[in-house]
Amino acid sequence: LSLRGSHCWSCEAKNRHRPLSLASALTNLYTDFQPFCPEMAQNPSSPSPAKVPVLLLKTKSTPGDSYEDVFSRKDDGRAFEPAFVPVLHHSFQEPGMATVRDVLYRRGVNTSIDASYGGLIFTSQRAVEAFSSLVAEKKTQKGTDERWPHLQDVPVYSVGPATTRALKSVLQDPPLQIFGEHTGNGDALAKFILEHYGQWYQNRSPKPPVLFLVGEQRRDIIPKSLMDADLPSDQRIQVDEVVVYGTGVMESFPHDFAAILRATEDRPTRWVVVFSPTGCDSMLRGLGLLDESTGKAKTDGRGDRRTFVATIGPTTRDYLRRAFDFEPDVCAEEPSPEGVKRGIVQFLERHK
Repeated sequence: LSLRGSHCWSCEAKNRHRPLSLASALTNLYTDFQPFCPEMAQNPSSPSPAKVPVLLLKTKSTPGDSYEDVFSRKDDGRAFEPAFVPVLHHSFQEPGMATVRDVLYRRGVNTSIDASYGGLIFTSQRAVEAFSSLVAEKKTQKGTDERWPHLQDVPVYSVGPATTRALKSVLQDPPLQIFGEHTGNGDALAKFILEHYGQWYQNRSPKPPVLFLVGEQRRDIIPKSLMDADLPSDQRIQVDEVVVYGTGVMESFPHDFAAILRATEDRPTRWVVVFSPTGCDSMLRGLGLLDESTGKAKTDGRGDRRTFVATIGPTTRDYLRRAFDFEPDVCAEEPSPEGVKRGIVQFLERHK
């Protein structure tokens, strides 16, 4: 379910019924399926499986979202009902975009001794979107050859599966050489880069700098690790961070989140999955878990414990701990749809 789509989950039919308003869709979906689904209205005796709502605090990816695919599959008798609640809005930052545009246009990323950079780092899909838009911008110009942006000889580092999938969609012939998908977080990626990049440029000292496309809000673990003064000079890697996008909380999020919480309040169990530190305060406030006087999570328990919180990984978990003294119920060991679902299922198994 996307708050802006029309998907009938009770009959698994997409776009076969006339779209409803958000309020009507949520109400019909979670409280009375018959007005929402003609197929079930014709078969009122059909049993409706007990599904656990999973509220994914992210924008649904197009044309398909792997979180929807994974949580829509029924495994071992457990049925989940994914719903997307967009939290963040992103905007490209032109100063940073102009910097990267200039580097690409003058072919400043290559393996030559006088290159500005010897590789690229990506740790978010939004950064890939910014990069991809620059690549597409040039491709529309007459006379651009298919090898643009001419990065086939340099390593491109990616923090995980989602970022890697986004990078693979960047068209270049030969394709980009992408590494690091298995790492899953910035700390592990930094360690991988030190070894891999060191081998890639084993005969170069110092190593050529790398270009790191980032958002306004990010951790500094990768630059600190690669430029650590304690590393031998022939192993250190200069990292140039360029901010290519900004992030903010959507004005509609508190209202949309409240609406779907009301629509699922009669469910015995539901999950909220958090993907970024941005919007955590609105999430806790919406769940009634934020003490406005202290700015921290309430200390009087977690209510009736029907609503549980999972995070995509340690960055968001640690932010909740540090900023709000809040301990999520699950932190995915792998930042992927499968990793999040596995963590939730394991939690449910332990608390039968």
